[in-house]
Amino acid sequence: MEQQAILAIGIFLVIYGFIIAEKIHRTIVAMIGGTLMVVFGIVNQETALHHIDFNTLGLLIGMMIIVGITAETGLFKYIAVFAAKKAKGEPVRILVSLSLITAVGSAFLDNVTTVLLMVPVTFSITRQLRVNPVPFLITQIIASNVGGAATLIGDPPNIMIGSAVKELSFMDFIINMAPLAIVVMAVYIPIFILLFRKSIQTTDELKRSIMEMEEKELITDRTLLRKCLTVLALTIIGFFTHQLLHLESATVALAGAFLLLLLTGEHMMEEAFTKVEWTTIFFFVGLFVLVAGLIETGVIAMLAEKAIALTGGEPVATSMLILWLSAIASAFLDNIPFVATMIPMIQEMGQMGVSNLEPLWWSLALGACLGGNGSLIGASANLIVAGMSGKEGHPIKFAQFLKYGFPLMLLSIVLSSIYVYLRYLI
Repeated sequence: MEQQAILAIGIFLVIYGFIIAEKIHRTIVAMIGGTLMVVFGIVNQETALHHIDFNTLGLLIGMMIIVGITAETGLFKYIAVFAAKKAKGEPVRILVSLSLITAVGSAFLDNVTTVLLMVPVTFSITRQLRVNPVPFLITQIIASNVGGAATLIGDPPNIMIGSAVKELSFMDFIINMAPLAIVVMAVYIPIFILLFRKSIQTTDELKRSIMEMEEKELITDRTLLRKCLTVLALTIIGFFTHQLLHLESATVALAGAFLLLLLTGEHMMEEAFTKVEWTTIFFFVGLFVLVAGLIETGVIAMLAEKAIALTGGEPVATSMLILWLSAIASAFLDNIPFVATMIPMIQEMGQMGVSNLEPLWWSLALGACLGGNGSLIGASANLIVAGMSGKEGHPIKFAQFLKYGFPLMLLSIVLSSIYVYLRYLI
């Protein structure tokens, strides 16, 4: 193996170790890793920029702006309180309602944004009911990863796969991923009820206090709400039709974001840009350059050769290897850097004679998205909820989440294995 390849592997593994350890913020670590790849001449600056996926970044930024402005209207608080009242203040029914809202929101807004909106509302409702918020938050983390799996924009791994594989449209993700996401949620809901119903009991008086909340008062700006809903609807229509219009999904998201800024005026612009999670954006930038070092030195091609040698390139064995490897790895390694490494590997398999890559892409997407439920560090949404919960004085412990998340993750991957085999491999 060449010296540059060994150096690239060394940098990658050290940086990965720091990301997992979480002693230093992962964005700083990833950017240092990307910079080292350039400093040591593994990739030059021009090549590094070429490997940064601006379609992924543009899609994330556009949606963050749209959702950030929409949040200012109070819409998401309204939806949560409305659901709580429809559940008659019953904690178990509220837990189910908020989980379903999180799953649907994660599919169309992205799961990181959805949990950022849902967690404060969850604390508000659980304080009113005087129940432990942690069961509600655990179910929302799990629901966010399942719902995020359903669409192109729902979870960062899907955004990255959709951007890398131009043939896969927004509709392709819904047609191929949403059916299984719906089945998994349908299986999870009764399990949630069995697991948590005894730990979230409350009194009739406190239930009545929920029924007395006025959700309509939570809508703070109806004019802005109308503008936001119109732009959001146009953006989602744009996602459904982006291949017909010959537009990238990032173009659709950014067009929606700047149309909304045009309609809302300059005074919203500064506020909107503060809502963009720039730490996440730069984490992606560093990661893309880090993986570029492995691509340019031939490390990814070598891994692809070994995977094909292991499975003989046989479709069933290769798909199952990628599905289970993605799920187990994503449970403990944050699914974003893992997917960033796997995408070029699958592309390399296509160059080596694996003719039908479609089952492999869906296996990677399912494994990475659903595998994120395996542990507290499995996905960005998990870490965000845990951080917000800790600040409120209700820390979610790694072992506590693992007890629920890992068995449920394994169940979803068993269902995924059956689905992938029956749909693509018979």
